[in-house]
Order: sequence, then C-alpha cells, then structure tokens
Amino acid sequence: MTESYFLGVDIGSTKSHALIADATGRAVGFGQGGPGNHEVVGYDGLKAVLQEITAAALASAGLNREQIAGAGFGVSGYDWPSERADTLAAIATLGLQAPIEAVNDTLIGLLAGAEAGWGVAVVAGTGCNCWGYDRYGRIGRMTGHGEPFAERAGAGDLVAAAVKAVARAWSRRGPATALADLLLRHVGAATVDALLEGLSQGTLDLGAEAAPLVFQAAEEGDAVAIELIRWAGRELGDLALGVIRQLDLAEEVFEVVMVGNLFNGGELLIGPMRETIQAEAPGARLVRLVAPPVVGAVLLGMQQAGLPAAALRPALVASTRALPGR
Repeated sequence: MTESYFLGVDIGSTKSHALIADATGRAVGFGQGGPGNHEVVGYDGLKAVLQEITAAALASAGLNREQIAGAGFGVSGYDWPSERADTLAAIATLGLQAPIEAVNDTLIGLLAGAEAGWGVAVVAGTGCNCWGYDRYGRIGRMTGHGEPFAERAGAGDLVAAAVKAVARAWSRRGPATALADLLLRHVGAATVDALLEGLSQGTLDLGAEAAPLVFQAAEEGDAVAIELIRWAGRELGDLALGVIRQLDLAEEVFEVVMVGNLFNGGELLIGPMRETIQAEAPGARLVRLVAPPVVGAVLLGMQQAGLPAAALRPALVASTRALPGR
C-alpha cells in the first residue's frame, strides 16, 4: 500500500511556509518563501509563492504531488467569502489530486496550539485578528481589518497609541511620558516638535517595529506606557470575547491560543487580556503558541482525509521542531 503524506501551507504577509508529514505525524519536508497575502502581492504573487514553497517541501521530502493525500492552507488576507474562488483558483495551480481546505491563517494557529483542536486564537503581531472553532466546527471571527472596524491592539496600533500619548503630553493635555525620548531617538528627531512635524508631514515614519520601545518604557516604570500595554491587553481580550459570544463558549472549558510576537511582552499584556476574557468565560485557558503555525495547516489537511488530527498533533509538533532546515 502506498504511504500517504499531507501538505500544510501557511501563507503570510511577510513570509510563507510549507510542511509535509506522513500519516503518523512525522514531518518529512519543509519549504519557505516570501509573502503571499494577495493584499500585498496580488493573486499572481500568491500563486508564485505557493509554487515555490510547495516545490521546496516536496523536494526536501523526496516526494511528488501525487503522493499528497490531503492539504490544508492558512492564507493571510483570505477574510471574506468573496475571496474564496480566487484563493482556491490559486491553490488549484498546484495540481494536487487530493482533498484540500483553505482558511484564514488565524485558524491554523488555533489548530497548531489547541490540544482539543478547537477554541479561540488571538493573533497579535504587526496587526491583530481573532477567529475560533467550537467543538462542532462552527466558526466565529473578526473581520481582520483593524482600526476601521474597531479591532485594535497589534504592534502598529500600540505604536499609534504611543504617538498619541506623546502628542497629548506635548500639547499639555496629558501627562509627561518617557516614550517621547525613546521615539525621538528611534527616528533621529531632535525635539518632540520635530517628531510631530515629521510624522504629520510624512518626512518621518513610525511603525510596528517601534512597539518594543513601549515595553521598554513600561519596564522602566513609565505610567503612560504601562497603561497603554494594559489597554492593548484589554482590547485583545475584547476580540476574544466577541468570538466566544458568537460560538456560545462562555460556559465551556477551552483554550485561547495566543499567536504572535506581541505576546512576548508577557504578563503586563497578557494579564489584562486574561482578566477581560475570564470575567465572562471563566473556563478559558490562555496558552502561547509554541509550534509553527504551519503545523496547523498540516492538521487541517489531515482532517480533509479523515485522520484524527488532534491526536496526531503532539507527534507533528515534536517532529517539526527536529526537522533539518526548518
């Protein structure tokens, strides 16, 4: 009998990964490439990165496409039903002869991190997002489109809030904050006047990369920075509560998987998030994602072939960590 293999693909806004595993959860091949989010590179860019990373993973595993028995795709930028046809058309260019499924990339983070294979995932990286499954496979979600839809607290949002705090201090509408000096040094401005003028005129730029400065100021005791991080935690908790309500999980025991670098900020961020969630859903348990999200894409592919994906998760996580070149 021919051995079966399963492909998982994580398409991101800055990088993308492909992973192949066998039916026991043993990772056998890996590929990586650049961004594939169609909002960043278009659907032609998505097709190109799919081809690149899938070919690399197959080559490293010594396999061909015909040996793939199921495939899962977590796709950044795939937020709405109207995008499904174009997303599936891009995936179809791979020529796979196996059942496949494509979901928003937040959901593969959930599958990679939740022991039961369901619950809620909160992403806090450059931006933020939140999706979830209940035990019956129903989906709850945010839009993934940030501030215009009151979905806040990614690193970019935190930096924007820090700039507002500096502006309030400059105009004497708010308290002084050590964030001013840190942001000045970061962009090379001489004064707060120069910082604000440069930002308003477009000659200076502050983005998500400056978020660690907010945590630095908080560690040094700056009250404004501390409150900004607590605010971010509450906002992320609020995203989770929306999905919890959509899925009627408030009385359940389940995991909230935290995905993204912003959670490296630790308990100052996570504590308010936990308090916000558990005030309404006391059975929620917050856990950090320690596996690559692409693991969840492989599990999604296994589900399409009828395998017990949640049971195979521990073996897949362990073998992926040990895979050369990952």
